[in-house]
Amino acid sequence: MVFSVTSAVSENKGDTEAPGDALDIGLSTKCVVIPKEMGMCHNIGYSEMRLPNLMGHTSMAEVILKSTTWQHLVHTDCHPHLRTFLCSLFAPICLDTFIHPCRSMCAAVRDSCAPALLCRGHRWPASLACDRFPADEDMCLAPLTRDYKHLHKGSSKVPTCQTCPAVEEFFTHKRVLEVFCDTVKVKLSKKKTALEDQEYNIECQVEFITQGSLLPYETQSMIQQWLLINEKCIERMNPTHRPMVYLLVGNIEEGIILVKQIYRWQRKDSQLTLATQKWRYHKCL
Repeated sequence: MVFSVTSAVSENKGDTEAPGDALDIGLSTKCVVIPKEMGMCHNIGYSEMRLPNLMGHTSMAEVILKSTTWQHLVHTDCHPHLRTFLCSLFAPICLDTFIHPCRSMCAAVRDSCAPALLCRGHRWPASLACDRFPADEDMCLAPLTRDYKHLHKGSSKVPTCQTCPAVEEFFTHKRVLEVFCDTVKVKLSKKKTALEDQEYNIECQVEFITQGSLLPYETQSMIQQWLLINEKCIERMNPTHRPMVYLLVGNIEEGIILVKQIYRWQRKDSQLTLATQKWRYHKCL
């Protein structure tokens, strides 16, 4: 992703600091290496940041603590500029002057990512209110392209929370064959974060049963996004955090995956075994 400088989140509960107000520009700053704990700000084109940062954080411990609360949102891939936007605030590049993100970048990121944030019960924080950032004609960070809309290929929809289907059980092998035509097989597991809090990184392995309505074109990343955004649904599917396998049945509309049914994959199920044997001869309608 290429960005230009145009010329003249915190997700924490109760966090009200404002980028434009929190930092005293007269305060002495220093250049420090971006710590390994700030994974979202690695490989962004620079390796050193200014401290205090544009969020007013004066210690590296505070920077790490506040920035890691955004890791989950970054993993949802809700907007391609989210990492750049957040890192320009939490880990600003070491230049002679501070470069804020442009208001238009903030608005684009907010419009795409606020729905995903709301899925976890959080609103877009006041500390990142976009009217606090400079307009594009001022000195600020902006993408070289002026198309600020975050679009999946062929899509104008922003991924949002979906109603969680109940996990169903198969009754007959014919039913298994019917859903196979619109199914992906997902092995779901969770891993605690380095902070050992109640956040979990959702990892999945995706196997395509067939090229039905869920074509493998970018479907794996779309499923990963669905899992991360619809985290409450995943809690219902996998409350014990043990690795489990599911069949997700659905279709893609306007570039967004819609999961309509969920089945648990149980290898010892006789009807499932019979269906997999017949699958090679089955033709989807």
